[in-house]
Amino acid sequence: MITPYEQNFGADYQRSLVSLGQTMRQIIKHFGVDTVYGVGGDFAANLIAALDQDGLTVSPSSNELNAGFCACAKAEMEGIGFCLTTYTVGSLPCVSAAALAKTEGLPVVFISGAPGEDEVHQSGIHHMVQPSNSWRAEYDAALDAFAAIGIRAERLQGDRSRGQPNISAFRFYELVKHAWLHREPVFIEVPRNLVSALTQPLSLPALDQLEGPELVFAGLEAVLGTIVQKLKRARSPLVYFGVQVRRNPELTRLMHAFCHRFQIPYVGDWFAKGGVDETDPLCLGTYNGAFSDAATRGYIESRADYVLDLGSSIIPQDTASAFHTGTHFIADFGNRTVVKSTVAREAELIRILQGLLEADLPIFECVLPQRQLPELDASAKFDFHVLVDAIAQVQAQQAFGTVFMPEVGNSFFASFGLRPCATEIGINWLANPWYAAMGTSLPYARVVSETIRRKQFSDRAVVITGDGGFHFQLNELIHFQKEGLPVTIVYMRNDIYHMGKSGDGPIYHCSTNQFDVLQLVRAYGGDGKRCETIGEFCDYYSRCLEENTGIRLIEVPCLPLAQYQCREIALLNLYILSRNGDAEALKQWNEQVSPVR
Repeated sequence: MITPYEQNFGADYQRSLVSLGQTMRQIIKHFGVDTVYGVGGDFAANLIAALDQDGLTVSPSSNELNAGFCACAKAEMEGIGFCLTTYTVGSLPCVSAAALAKTEGLPVVFISGAPGEDEVHQSGIHHMVQPSNSWRAEYDAALDAFAAIGIRAERLQGDRSRGQPNISAFRFYELVKHAWLHREPVFIEVPRNLVSALTQPLSLPALDQLEGPELVFAGLEAVLGTIVQKLKRARSPLVYFGVQVRRNPELTRLMHAFCHRFQIPYVGDWFAKGGVDETDPLCLGTYNGAFSDAATRGYIESRADYVLDLGSSIIPQDTASAFHTGTHFIADFGNRTVVKSTVAREAELIRILQGLLEADLPIFECVLPQRQLPELDASAKFDFHVLVDAIAQVQAQQAFGTVFMPEVGNSFFASFGLRPCATEIGINWLANPWYAAMGTSLPYARVVSETIRRKQFSDRAVVITGDGGFHFQLNELIHFQKEGLPVTIVYMRNDIYHMGKSGDGPIYHCSTNQFDVLQLVRAYGGDGKRCETIGEFCDYYSRCLEENTGIRLIEVPCLPLAQYQCREIALLNLYILSRNGDAEALKQWNEQVSPVR
């Protein structure tokens, strides 16, 4: 029987046609992805069958939100991530993960199965978001929800003319390409009857050809010349870099090469943490005004005389600008050149750094603050106030890198004081500093551990979490157990949500002292230990990382008292109290954040 396609375009063209599902699998693999995270469902069944083969795995998560977070982690680790769920009941829980991806600039493709085009009519479908007595059938609830947070959302369409194969595969490719180029999420609904339908064949270009034509913006040479002249007049220049550098490995490499060639110190904002080796002698860690390390803050605010600001946030945002406290010295520094990318893949920043590497500049002799590990009393209480120093002491003895994944709350803000060393995987700190969505640390750790294992790296995965954040997501541990993935969890336990706490109501109490977390971890095939002193923590933490097998959890009883808070937490809680009208807190705040001169 001659098909309409063959009748219209001939037998050779007919034989070249492929199914949408086959082409989707080809496209996903073309972008270097081997795992799609998701949760099954009836409208996604055809997609799962089409994608889960030929070197591509559709891997389960404990729920749709965690699947979305795993896809976000995949985007962080390997440039793009994919999440697969079923229609509405599956896709709508991913909206929070999509908001994270939008805010953090992560290219994540959210794919949802959908009713077949022949099913969309006046009848309600059991997955639809509408009551049974509704006057109309509304099929676009998920599309509208994803579009409402500012991302491209589209439902693929089948044939629209006899003898003309549909362009659903091309549209899928265009949406994936958009996510990859512009580092933002997209949402795609795929009617289930299209998965096996024939679509136009594609010839996919190499990824390095997707960035488009040459830059249309002029003036880069003038910008480069201005930077060179200011550097020549400076005695203590500084490179301050942001998230656009952090997201671009080539840009990070060029910045590192430039700073080392001319011996210029560099420091990141909080959004950029995780992208560089913070034990590098030229790296000052991260800077965020009053919340910065005292030595780092002192050097920047009293020594630096020129700042080259590379790829920091376009719009000032409170997390990366000292929470709008007025203490962010760099934000108001006069002798500063601010260069922020406005094109795909930061092409103009790469061009500028390539030019700076070839510039005729002096070798600077900047005297940077010396960093020494403090002496710790092994018998003293272990809590947030010594978390960073204790981990630093253990790290100094390690022959491998560590990827730290802090959970939202006290653990998150305390972790900014960490100075992670280089890792083989290329990232050493992984969280969501702007969006700060609770529940990401274990999905992130799962993807990190999977990636380390697949690439046979020596890095270790460490989660730092409070009890509230841990309880929010601990069901994802089942996948660590199934896959035999190693992870070390530092469980800072105080049984309350303490960050920003301003009362003693039931809403702040996230756990009870009757809960036995070590017994729970053993049920997941793991092991753990309660550590109350610095010595106990350092010994067991070091052992966990050295052995690097299975789930290990270190339970740390914490006291929500001022003397056991780290500097970042103490300052942030003080600032929150001052903003809420506490007169004494406002007085203390003003005393503590006076500028360093």
